[in-house]
Amino acid sequence: MTELDVTELQRRLVAFAAARDWGQYHTPKNLAAALSVEASELLEIFQWLTPEQSARIMDEPGQAHRVTDEVADVLAYLLQFCAELGIDPLRSLAAKIERNEERFPVSAPAPDPGADSPETRDRHSSE
Repeated sequence: MTELDVTELQRRLVAFAAARDWGQYHTPKNLAAALSVEASELLEIFQWLTPEQSARIMDEPGQAHRVTDEVADVLAYLLQFCAELGIDPLRSLAAKIERNEERFPVSAPAPDPGADSPETRDRHSSE
């Protein structure tokens, strides 16, 4: 595999699990839970860092390795979750970006992050 391809990576992940008889455990619920755990492990790396330290984390080889491993784990479970439910992750992302571009046009000023308004409450919703 010379060029990375989402479909090929998904196929390899499914084959890897199937060869070990792990497919029986790869239900949407279990994959969503595993995805959440791996995302939390990624967050744990940054938990007590200052914004400045977090911006420079990839400059530290040991920490960079931990970050890339956790990113890979998050992506692996996300791709397996999508494969299990028949979701095209790239199409889903493209559609979400389009919806966000319509919801948050460039001409609108950025909402005050401290203000309690529908714009700040809904900014990261999955609607």
